[in-house]
Amino acid sequence: MTFEERADKAAQLKESGYNCCQAVVAALSDLTEADTDKLLQLASGFALGIGNMEGTCGALVGASMIAGLVTGGRGTVRCTRRISEAFRDKSGSITCKELKGFPNGKMLSTCEQCVRNAVYAFGEVMGK
Repeated sequence: MTFEERADKAAQLKESGYNCCQAVVAALSDLTEADTDKLLQLASGFALGIGNMEGTCGALVGASMIAGLVTGGRGTVRCTRRISEAFRDKSGSITCKELKGFPNGKMLSTCEQCVRNAVYAFGEVMGK
């Protein structure tokens, strides 16, 4: 599956009711040996910038979670830093609140675009 197909899958999952983190982990889960249902449960608490829009975008958290599984925990910090930078370049921020335009009313990126950008950033950094 290409990363374009994965990004489409993440956007479809988001549209069907998954949160941003869940959509990304589900779209990337086949790159790991982890059980998709368990990944979805784990990712369930990372919606809306960890529940209050003040935190990191859930889509980016999902990509970072999968990076940890793919790397086996070795070099994950370096990878997640690079994924975060790539995501910020694509989306304009890494914070849910800023991405959604609070409090200034200037939305930088929709949730659909955020899940796509997280998948693309993962693909660029992880070289898949």
